Amino acid sequence: MSSEMTRRGFLRTTVLAGTVAWAGTAATGAARAGSAEQTRTDADRAADRIVHAIRRPRIPRRDFPITRFGAVGDGVTDDTAAIAAAIQEAAACGGGRVVVPAGTWATGPIHLASRIELHVAEGATLLFGTDPAAYLPAVLSRWQGIELMNYSPLIYARGASDVAVTGSGILDGQASAANWWAWKKPGDTDFPVFEAAVDAGLPVEQRDGTKYHFRPAFFEPYDCDRVLVEGVTFRNSPFWHLHPTLCRDVVVRGVTVSSNGPNTDGCDPDSCDRVLIDGASFDVGDDCVAIKSGRDADGRGVGVPCQSVVIQDCTFANGHGGITIGSEMSGGVRDVYARDLTMTSAGLQSGHRLKTNSVRGGFIENSHVYRVSVTALGGPLLLVDYNYGEGDTGSFLPTVKDVFLDDWSVGSATQGWNIQGYPEDPVGRIALTNITVSSALTTANVAKYVSDLELKNVVIDGTPQ
Repeated sequence: MSSEMTRRGFLRTTVLAGTVAWAGTAATGAARAGSAEQTRTDADRAADRIVHAIRRPRIPRRDFPITRFGAVGDGVTDDTAAIAAAIQEAAACGGGRVVVPAGTWATGPIHLASRIELHVAEGATLLFGTDPAAYLPAVLSRWQGIELMNYSPLIYARGASDVAVTGSGILDGQASAANWWAWKKPGDTDFPVFEAAVDAGLPVEQRDGTKYHFRPAFFEPYDCDRVLVEGVTFRNSPFWHLHPTLCRDVVVRGVTVSSNGPNTDGCDPDSCDRVLIDGASFDVGDDCVAIKSGRDADGRGVGVPCQSVVIQDCTFANGHGGITIGSEMSGGVRDVYARDLTMTSAGLQSGHRLKTNSVRGGFIENSHVYRVSVTALGGPLLLVDYNYGEGDTGSFLPTVKDVFLDDWSVGSATQGWNIQGYPEDPVGRIALTNITVSSALTTANVAKYVSDLELKNVVIDGTPQ
């Protein structure tokens, strides 16, 4: 803490001559790393290296149908125990595929073990109950970037290796304003009380999230290795849908995530290393993909960055941000490659969204978002916000630098970019290249407290920038 506070104190009293680009202006310059084509090629090579380095789960090819363990599948009978028995038997046999066949299966929380694949077959729907008591006892989780003991995620694994959720069926959390989503406002009220106790030194094992209105995520593998989620459809999560936390080697491929509820993020890798999100479709009530690494003092204490993340061939409809980083990024985020994306709805508020503040601290560096086709955006292509949430009220200055947007074709947006740093802590290098916005509400882009903004072949509403 002392080093970060010292840095802030130094910057508060240092004149940063020539490092600020004010709102409505932009500093232009050629990309230092060579041509745009070369930059894209280098990014593709780096992304490909990450993809090839990711280790996939190894799960034995033997099936354990849940019907063998007494599951009924009438949509009413509680099949939680039968599913748990199938997982236990598969694990005892060294692993295998727990098969949910066609039908409608009512269940509570599902806890996976090492070398277990939950396979939800075509025509199958898992209906998760909405009684909070069913999601007890509490398990170790991370809620909005802080570790605690909370209601079990709907699907959970901890400390496991080689786990998967696959198939072409549906997983429905059944959350609505009549149950989980009604906790949104009480949870917002509870959170500062909870965080104050954490900041005062409350140990993780005593952080009882069930005393508050903290909704569980849908699927949260925690401290796991080699995780696969493929083919299935997730609907109506109480909170974030896919939340791999402190995991290594995560693949999310060909999934559909759909929900209009509060905080129903699509996929939020949190302090993970080597992540691939491939061919997914998102239509959600918050950020589509949000890359995170813990929050405030707790996140700094854990100190694990999220890094080596590739997002490719994905489609984004409604949401707050398409590719988002933060705001829970106190452990840092680096080496993000998002490519070949399609954004289709003005209900999406920004294309690439970076949110932080001086309470979070942390860093974001080396983020590439390129080859993006946009029908419409309800906000700017790029939003960098140092005043998110608590704003400039802390002592931990964030670092954001080396952010690259290249080859964007946009039908409409409110503006090209809105970038706002701090006077003593400007946003670092931002490079925008080969970007066309056919229609914009304004060409008055905002670049406030930015030390290095590079524009090359950028046209907004017919006006070269």
